[in-house]
Amino acid sequence: MKEMGDEYEIPTKMEQGGSTASCRPPLVPPRSPSRRTSTPSPFASTELSTRRLRSNSGGPMPHEEYLRNLTPAEMNSIAPPAPIYKIVLTGGPCGGKTTALARCLLYTAGGVGPDRHRPKSLVDAHLSPYLRERGFEVITCPESFSLLVTNGMSFDYLGAVEGMSDIVQDTVMDMQIGLEDGFERVLRARGRPSVLLCDRGLMDGSAYMSTESWSRLLDKRDVRCVSELREGRYNAVFHLVTAAEGAEQFYTLENNAARTETPDEARRVDHMTRNAWVGHPNLVIFDNSTNFESKMQRVVEETAKLVGLPTRMQKVTTRFLLVREPDQSAFPEDVTCHLFDVEKVYLYEEKRSLENISEEYSFIRKRSNINTEGNIEGSVYGWTAVQKTRDGQVIETKRIITKREYNSLFNNRDKSRHVVRQKRISFLWNIQSFTIHVYLAPVSDICILHAQVRSSPDGTGEKVDIPPFLEVEKELSASEEDERYGAYHISLKV
Repeated sequence: MKEMGDEYEIPTKMEQGGSTASCRPPLVPPRSPSRRTSTPSPFASTELSTRRLRSNSGGPMPHEEYLRNLTPAEMNSIAPPAPIYKIVLTGGPCGGKTTALARCLLYTAGGVGPDRHRPKSLVDAHLSPYLRERGFEVITCPESFSLLVTNGMSFDYLGAVEGMSDIVQDTVMDMQIGLEDGFERVLRARGRPSVLLCDRGLMDGSAYMSTESWSRLLDKRDVRCVSELREGRYNAVFHLVTAAEGAEQFYTLENNAARTETPDEARRVDHMTRNAWVGHPNLVIFDNSTNFESKMQRVVEETAKLVGLPTRMQKVTTRFLLVREPDQSAFPEDVTCHLFDVEKVYLYEEKRSLENISEEYSFIRKRSNINTEGNIEGSVYGWTAVQKTRDGQVIETKRIITKREYNSLFNNRDKSRHVVRQKRISFLWNIQSFTIHVYLAPVSDICILHAQVRSSPDGTGEKVDIPPFLEVEKELSASEEDERYGAYHISLKV
């Protein structure tokens, strides 16, 4: 598998320094990243795509004559004019994943409520899809293992021949890559903002394989770092906890012929699946602390927030100042940690006067995976635009970008700010996702715990179950985090 920076790519408007209001840039070979340009504000631009096309993308840049003969759809598939958001819905058996996939489509038809939980209501009412009303296309990518089972493969296959289980998982990965890339290519060619909802993702296979078999599978595919299959491929991962954990009375497999797990097995599979995705910066876990309808509503709200649509979710304080960097040897043996080296670079922006926006900025980020020997084994790259409204809301737009785009945008960094470097430690504790940000530069005495919590429309949030092996000095308010401990403030040169 290729490094992201080695993929075939067409420069975007932002890379070329052209106007974001202009038409698509001419398809020419990328310029040298050493040439500095005055990059316009990216907030109005949809040209920075989530990732480059992996299929049909090898080889040198086509000649201009060839490019002139491409159809508009072919042009879009190479240089998509609008963002595509890829979301994985995963979790244990009977967690609501299948319902959530249907519900996301039903919610796009106008909302979620007691009368909008059956496909029949969608047909009968002829509701206009919510996302499509706002310019989004929505496609769901089916689970590959279920396709095998529902088309004739029995579970007896898994133990029929030694090594058969690994062959099945290898086949599932082949199918999943083909389906995801094929659907994404169709959405790219369509040329409109899109959402691809994936029923499980590539990392799910690791939950059903031994460590040795999984490593052998990655080696065979020339995958140098699991980040390529995780944050390098998907914008977000939504894990729906099995009903066997917290809602046992509702656990059933009657709605899914491809599942056979007992409640104990379901909890074990759910735990392994959660751990498979630890390290993704946008892993969201939906537990069973609320009723099922509220659980589905939370999935819908997170989807809306991810793609930049209005949401009833409110931001709650989820950050804590730690006394010191934790000793990882003190972590319990059953807590799996993933380490990352993060470089965050704020970009130079021409100041704009917007009626409802009090502040806006953007940054790029390189996130490098650190292996157990302490060596960096692969990096993924992202771009984020932040807008703060005058009524206190924070709107973020995120894109996965290539190494080449990162290097190009790096030349437009804000010289009045430091490059921020952090070590990040990601782990799960009691079905909550935590990330510790240890600052390395320009300061080295700040350590912040970021805790994922559930928020509600009234702005209240669930209580954070602080891991007992961490020393917390205090919980940070939103103003403290912004004004003293946030990377945006720390990056400013004085």
